[in-house]
Amino acid sequence: MSSANDPVSRYFGAISAALGGLDIFLRDERSPFYRHDLVAKVMSEYIVRLENSFACWRNRLGFMDSFRIGRAESGYPVFQNVLELDNDQRSAEKRLAAIPEPAVLRAEMADFILRHRAMPDALRKSMAERLYLEEVSRGLVFAPFVLPKTVRVSVNPKTGRPIYVVHWGAFDGTANLPLVYMATIEDSSDNVVRQLVGRDGKFNEDVKIPLPVDGLLNPELAHRFDDFAGKNSSYSLSPATIAGNLDKDFDTLHPKQLRRVVLGPFYSAGITEHNSTVADVLSKVRRVDNAWLLTWTVQEVFSKAEQPARKGLFSSQPAREEFHINTDDLEAARMGVSAYERHALIPHEAYQALYAAGEAQKIFAGYQVHIISNGQVISDV
Repeated sequence: MSSANDPVSRYFGAISAALGGLDIFLRDERSPFYRHDLVAKVMSEYIVRLENSFACWRNRLGFMDSFRIGRAESGYPVFQNVLELDNDQRSAEKRLAAIPEPAVLRAEMADFILRHRAMPDALRKSMAERLYLEEVSRGLVFAPFVLPKTVRVSVNPKTGRPIYVVHWGAFDGTANLPLVYMATIEDSSDNVVRQLVGRDGKFNEDVKIPLPVDGLLNPELAHRFDDFAGKNSSYSLSPATIAGNLDKDFDTLHPKQLRRVVLGPFYSAGITEHNSTVADVLSKVRRVDNAWLLTWTVQEVFSKAEQPARKGLFSSQPAREEFHINTDDLEAARMGVSAYERHALIPHEAYQALYAAGEAQKIFAGYQVHIISNGQVISDV
């Protein structure tokens, strides 16, 4: 077993503290996420997925030696680990059936130790594998692609269309980063307008929808939407490109807002190498469990206008969105977004070390900084 001070244990301890701190931040009524309660609720689901994934990866080390992280890039486990976890979840039930029950394994281990006066490595690995597979089979993990869910439904009184809030996730294999998407979409499809919009132009209260619903609420478009989200969740695509593709691919879906949360990079003393200044200062933090820094970026693109549908004898054009790109901000224009926010979460001790070294102002330029101290988050420092 690894000791508390080896690099593996330090890394898992640091990422666990960072995700726990982010969860506290999301639940804080003063946080910008909390002001949009639905955003905080959705993000919390993906934090739980990440926490479960890291718990599984930690258990996996009990019987497998290989585990790599993107030390010089994102600070997250390399994509191969995400793929293996996804595959293990699919095969967990079959593999568990081939491994003896824990009570049987414990009895065999005790017998082996008494007879041979040595540790039964093969049995210990079987036990570790069983515990890992049990954890994998019951927990939600952050898969390479997390299928869309509809979490809110209403009717836009101006257009008379149903409007959905849908979210999905992706772990980008190139950037090595977990991504969370949320979209607000109007639907002008005849089948849902008939069902969901009453004669008064408001939501039909007779229709009971047990939210959240897996996939897009419109059953005629749900499979196509899943396929679209899977193919259009790459970090290399700008939010404006993804929203534009959605607008073009579905004549009756009208994306009004698309938000992407990029969870990372993550920095940990003695482990990651993607910022030498940060690494150097964090290495001087006295308590290793406080020597980390988690950053994330919220990107948003929204529609500023809708070009109405045109119908003619020889050609027709469905309604199309005009997305706002903030060209006054070079970074927003580069990202292909209407607006963006950069956030950083850091333990109080680590922030003090950066501040004392005179690096805080340079490192956190352009970031909203959130300091975690004694289980509370202090923002706007």
